[in-house]
Amino acid sequence: MKFTTSLFALMAAASTLVQANNDALQPYSIYAYGINATFLPYGARLTSLYVHDRNNTPRDVVLGYDDPAQYVKDTATNHTYFGPIVGRYANRIRNGTFTIGDTEYQVPANEHGGQNTLHGGSMGYDDRNWTVTASNTSSITFTLMDPSGYQGFPGAVLTHVTYTVTSPPRLTTRIVSVSLDSYTPIMLSTHIYWNLGAFQSSTILNNTLYMPYSDRIIDIDSILDPTGGLASVKYPLQSSSLPLNFTQPKQIYEGALYSQQCGAGCTGIDNAFILNRPLYSSIDDASFPVLELTSPDTGIKMSLKTNQQSLQIYSCGGQNGTIPVKASQGKGFVEKYGCLVIEPQQWIDGINHPEWGQTERQIFGPDSPPQVLWASYDFTTV
Repeated sequence: MKFTTSLFALMAAASTLVQANNDALQPYSIYAYGINATFLPYGARLTSLYVHDRNNTPRDVVLGYDDPAQYVKDTATNHTYFGPIVGRYANRIRNGTFTIGDTEYQVPANEHGGQNTLHGGSMGYDDRNWTVTASNTSSITFTLMDPSGYQGFPGAVLTHVTYTVTSPPRLTTRIVSVSLDSYTPIMLSTHIYWNLGAFQSSTILNNTLYMPYSDRIIDIDSILDPTGGLASVKYPLQSSSLPLNFTQPKQIYEGALYSQQCGAGCTGIDNAFILNRPLYSSIDDASFPVLELTSPDTGIKMSLKTNQQSLQIYSCGGQNGTIPVKASQGKGFVEKYGCLVIEPQQWIDGINHPEWGQTERQIFGPDSPPQVLWASYDFTTV
């Protein structure tokens, strides 16, 4: 009874805070020695992240807009998902349908002419006004109360997202979601577009990517929905997935320019890489890097640790040179392959593939543990 009472008290507090916060485009900045980050309550999104390059010059290494109002315009037009939290269910849901128990649910199918759902539907968490519930100079927490039935999802979900910066330069993200009254899918992620070279080069193709534990990808069809199959990026030797083998460090162009495993008519990377951690490690061990990305232009190296079981990697093949870079990144536009999106998450569309054994990590009820996503990004130079 005390647990239930405390949850409803928390819900009421969150609701009050949401009503009180009416400026979702107000920037908030946090900092530590060698790192500075700025956020908006609109989408609980990261809009800039400064770290130092090899010459000790601060560089803004994420994509976004200079004018906060442009994010709202973007959602209504390009819908690039620059920097927000995506959910209630990140990535794709085939046909926009899933079943819990004996009930089938339909959520807005907002991609490919209504063939699937992307990032939670037509108004996902990226398009919500989050509330700042805690902040200091080095950390900020956003809260969202998602009511039952919104976008067709069952059950109310309360989510807290905390971003923290520390020194040596590190950004930590922690997403904690609680299902309050019924069983529902929950799979959130961050959706940060990275360019560690800060657009000194027009693309990230010369960056080095290393994912030592990602020797499999989730098979997808022509519209990027999982087929249920899993593919090795190492074997057999004639596999079409071989360009996506980053289990040894190699430049991104060796994958992006030679892989057509990213949907119909696509050449690039837009794949969910399964994290097969070392023998005797737990499946959610977050004690070692699962991805390293390095820019030769700035010497900035980013190392990612996470408790999630996969990484969605997107090499920005859909960018076409119409979106300007931020003033902090010089002049020019975001070209094809001008960025890399890295989404730590569980296996995409796992709610429709019980054979994968992902159900307990994607379906949560009021008697379940919270859904927790933790990730840290460490920045050094080489």
